[in-house]
Amino acid sequence: MATFRKSRMAKVGLKAGLFAFCSTISLSVGGGTVLAQDEAAEDSSGDVIVVTSRRREESLQDVPIAVSAFSGEELDNLGAVDLTDIEAITPNVTLETSRSTNTTLTAFIRGVGQQDPVAGFEAGVGIYIDDVYLNRPQAALLDIYEVDRIEVLRGPQGTLYGRNTIGGAVKYVTRRLSNEPYAKLRLTGGTYGQFDAVGSFNLPLATDSSMGDLLLGGSIAYMRRNGFGENLINDLGNYDKDLLAGRLALEWNPSSDISFRITGDWTDDSSSPKQGHRILPFGPFPVLSNEFDTRAGLNTPEQSVVAKGVSGVVEWQVSENFTLKNIIAYREDRTESPIDFDSLPIADLDVPVIYDNSQFSEEFQIIYESNRLNGLVGFYYLDANALNVFDVVLDDLAAFLMLPGLNAFTSSDVDTSTWSVFGDFTYDLTDNLSVSVGGRYTEDDRTIDLLRQRYFSAGFTPAFGGPDRPPSLVDADINATASFTDFSPRASISWEPTDEHSLYASYSQGFKGGSFDPRCGANAAPDLDGDGLVGAVDVDDQIAFCRFEPEEIDTYEIGWKNNLFDGRFRSSLALFYSDYKDVQVPGSVGVDADMDGIAETFAGVTTNAAKATIYGLELEGLATLAEDMMKPGDSLNWQFSLGYIEPEFDEFIGRTGANIADSIVVFQNTPKLTAFNQLTYAKPKALFGRDGDMGLYTSVSYRSLTHQFSYEIPALDQEQFALLNAGIYWTSADGGLKLSVHGTNLTDERCIVAGYDFVTSVPELGNNPLGLSGVQTAFFGDPRRVMGTIEVQF
Repeated sequence: MATFRKSRMAKVGLKAGLFAFCSTISLSVGGGTVLAQDEAAEDSSGDVIVVTSRRREESLQDVPIAVSAFSGEELDNLGAVDLTDIEAITPNVTLETSRSTNTTLTAFIRGVGQQDPVAGFEAGVGIYIDDVYLNRPQAALLDIYEVDRIEVLRGPQGTLYGRNTIGGAVKYVTRRLSNEPYAKLRLTGGTYGQFDAVGSFNLPLATDSSMGDLLLGGSIAYMRRNGFGENLINDLGNYDKDLLAGRLALEWNPSSDISFRITGDWTDDSSSPKQGHRILPFGPFPVLSNEFDTRAGLNTPEQSVVAKGVSGVVEWQVSENFTLKNIIAYREDRTESPIDFDSLPIADLDVPVIYDNSQFSEEFQIIYESNRLNGLVGFYYLDANALNVFDVVLDDLAAFLMLPGLNAFTSSDVDTSTWSVFGDFTYDLTDNLSVSVGGRYTEDDRTIDLLRQRYFSAGFTPAFGGPDRPPSLVDADINATASFTDFSPRASISWEPTDEHSLYASYSQGFKGGSFDPRCGANAAPDLDGDGLVGAVDVDDQIAFCRFEPEEIDTYEIGWKNNLFDGRFRSSLALFYSDYKDVQVPGSVGVDADMDGIAETFAGVTTNAAKATIYGLELEGLATLAEDMMKPGDSLNWQFSLGYIEPEFDEFIGRTGANIADSIVVFQNTPKLTAFNQLTYAKPKALFGRDGDMGLYTSVSYRSLTHQFSYEIPALDQEQFALLNAGIYWTSADGGLKLSVHGTNLTDERCIVAGYDFVTSVPELGNNPLGLSGVQTAFFGDPRRVMGTIEVQF
């Protein structure tokens, strides 16, 4: 290895030595917190805390990106259950369970994301499991078990991660196999009848043999909990959990230069359907006192989520400078869900739905490392299909209109075929100054086969067990294809004046793919091409009416990462400014076909109606407030984060043609202020005759006013709130035993995280009321919970 390369690694080793002053204390390097037990890389100077945010291993301190990283051990110590628990401890991030679902994820970072999970709408935040992109949000709300670390990359990641990372990316990295055999069992019990069991093993089948190392490992997880409330109509639990999941990995390392890894995962979620809480009374149905109870009558189809995937990774270090890496994967998931929008035992707005997704992806990378130049080039390909089928049953409205029934059926079958080439390189001008440049070219093809029909007869359509009958009206029947291209550049400059300080400035760009509105009422299209034909007689108008273009963001960022007072204070600060263009604005609007003032169904209208400016800051850090206070080896530590964001629409053209940027519209799922503070007291403590370490913590997370939609709804918008958590944990010195107790939301706050609104009339956004009962329903975050865990490793 060249002399210059050694000097760079020596600097990294020095930083790691400063950070690893206590194995139980989390590290806030490069904008995040990671425990000093990370085994991703190490050298003779000590542990090197690394991430792969730039698709290659680097020290967190050196990465010119706003990235937070949390090790599996730290997440265990916090009692984190799934990805939504990352929200509280990461600035300017929203990770929520989507409305009426248990495993569908709504993700926003720095004001950018996507709330609607229907096929045709693209995500704004990329979710990855072991570098495999999850194309759809269904089954993307991953439970946290046997995880090595989770990285949250804030800001557009278009160059290295491609389309639909316009807001950022979340990387879920599972634990790698090792040459040491072990078996582990983790049991958790808690309030609401919680019982979780996770078993895992690592079995070296062959080591140091003529054929190299052959390793096998896996885990199985069973997670069960009673509902926070109940369905008063069908006696099902509401907000319960019943999940069985597993992972299996086989790794073969024939030599130190090459490795093969095959992994598979499977999840079967049999939880009851999650139904909403009505905000408004209707007839004999007053508002329920328990926010987690519901009167939803719909239970067709029975709730079910099954997801599975397999991936293969090959890494070959061809020489000292070049490494080849290939990632191939296939995934599929199917969700069947009864979504009762009105949450009543009547068919006022009932939506049975099936989401059926599949994807195949292939990625090839050439990684280059030398004295001064480091980086990679690569190729990526994705072939995916998303089929959504749903009814919209409005039989009570039909009775009011003196119709025998009313049902709007939609089948939206969306194919995605996309490929890209990308590259990103860092050049060290000196030991302390480096520049990085990168770019990605993408070709993105989208095809939709859309069918929307109306039935003036009662009950479900044949897709959900109803009688086979012809539709009364056809609102859309199109097959359309659109192609989009994009080039996303990135550039940064980093300066490390001393080992304690790192400063950077960067520019990055991202885009979210264009598509077709999956709820589009194509036959209602106006004459967009000026040929005198409209609606059902002009296919070109239908396609143009349903299509929307990609959106794009340009972000400028400066950052400072530091390690002061011999490692007793470490922090990272990022300031960012984003220019957000061609913002996609999806919406569901009521359709009043007979002009009687009552909408009989709804249709989708998505436009690139807006552009915006977003700016803000993010601060994260860890301070050692005291050491050796009451006994040798103890410490008191303060972990903190602060996010401030100011999103402003510069232009928002409403349905009436007026610019409503300053009067009506707001950013959804984007609180202006987020904060997290945690105090942890740690000390050596022997239990059961075994040496170990104990930690006692309490934390407070804060989020300011959060809007659920792009317009204000006082009944659904969540006012500012704070959540109080606390816990205690003990780990034996040999790692063989771990005990913990955690309490979350100890003040038992009720916080709205999602909702439905078919009451508010906003003509500028095309919103018309739908249904008779006044549909405003809310979904809430978890109530107060207490859980205890015992983990044994053999």
